[in-house]
Amino acid sequence: MVELKNKRVLVVGLGKSGLAAAHFLKERGARVTVSDARPAMLIAELSELLDQGFMVEAGSHGLLTFRRQDLIVVSPGVPMSTPVLSQVRAMGAHIIGELELGAQFLQGEMIAVTGSNGKTTTTALLGEILKAAGRPTLVGGNIGLPVTAMVADSTAETWSAIEVSSFQLETVETFSPRVAVVLNITPDHLDRHGSFEAYAAAKARITEFQTAENFLVLNGEDKETQMIAAKTKAQVYWFSARRPIKQGAFVYGESIVFVAREGAKAEPVMPVVEIPLAGAHNVENVLAAVCAARVAGVPCEVIRAAVRCFKAVEHRLEFVREVDGVRYFNDSKATNVDATVKAIEAFGGGIHLILGGKDKDSNYAVLAPMLRERVKTVITIGSAAEKIARQLDGVVKIESAETLERAMAFARGAAVAGDTVLLAPACASFDQFENYEQRGRVFKDLVQGLGSGSRD
Repeated sequence: MVELKNKRVLVVGLGKSGLAAAHFLKERGARVTVSDARPAMLIAELSELLDQGFMVEAGSHGLLTFRRQDLIVVSPGVPMSTPVLSQVRAMGAHIIGELELGAQFLQGEMIAVTGSNGKTTTTALLGEILKAAGRPTLVGGNIGLPVTAMVADSTAETWSAIEVSSFQLETVETFSPRVAVVLNITPDHLDRHGSFEAYAAAKARITEFQTAENFLVLNGEDKETQMIAAKTKAQVYWFSARRPIKQGAFVYGESIVFVAREGAKAEPVMPVVEIPLAGAHNVENVLAAVCAARVAGVPCEVIRAAVRCFKAVEHRLEFVREVDGVRYFNDSKATNVDATVKAIEAFGGGIHLILGGKDKDSNYAVLAPMLRERVKTVITIGSAAEKIARQLDGVVKIESAETLERAMAFARGAAVAGDTVLLAPACASFDQFENYEQRGRVFKDLVQGLGSGSRD
């Protein structure tokens, strides 16, 4: 555990995680400086931070500021390739992320979930399962509370369900969850990591410091995920919706079953039809949660009851409203191409798909087969619109709307009874919105504002 009292600590990046880390450090006696590349006028918390005694550097990252520290804590949104970080790391600076900092102080047991898609739903579901089992439970990480903000409420009896991203895993050095889950690994954040191989390697770090007493849950149908099995010391469990598994969770007939160890009798968990979430990908998410919960000692009947009561996570294939026979779904958290494919797969056809935002060096041509089969119109928004239109030219009708408001106006006029309007952008949101949550809320507000009977 890192010593903090009277240490000079720099927090880089003042997003939600950075602010939580700064307050956490100050409460433990550290001498905290915060550094953010944004101009001072754009940092809403600036006056409050100064009043509370923080040293604040705004508008740039100064090398001298970075060199004066005993420890540097980096927010997930700040790339380790940032020039000043590269410089001081070469000089031997101790650099960790907010996840690593918080995890060193978090009491109790951790179940950590990563993957290109499905990690928010799976993490939230695990939180509900653990609560249903009567365990003191915290949920956070890349969703909800940053890990440093969870520490104060944790005890030796606490179980924490933590969503972790590739950005967070880049900077771990001791992080060792009791149960680690890797749902899938498909191309994402290539603009940040530089290559798919680097991205996959960051995901694999979730198990780097696990021991033989820990558990690793992997997708038996995902090639990149399977490769992690050779890199771990943990006990490996698998999940599959397609075939029997020797040790783990799988679909057998019309039911989910779990095998505790190779050669053991399969335990019935629940019928697949009882899963309240749309889409085949959510069957996989439930299988992963079943596997993680069982190795954590939660009984099958408790898991079944929790899954049956679970409601979709906000911004994840979230049904908003039906107007004049047209259904509107918010999947703003579909921030990569694979997530959008999974969203489209959840519907039979008649889709008017809103795509676009900030490009992450993605290949939108991958969408072509699904678009031909199920999508009537693609409506593009944001800075990626031109690239999307170029890569999907001739595949499906494409309308350029630029903004979400104009996209909704077009969709309202084009959709007929039985159709679906789906926001599943396959892009980040930062060109027009603060985050995917704001994008989703704006979409929902626009849907709620639609008047029945009027197509204007």
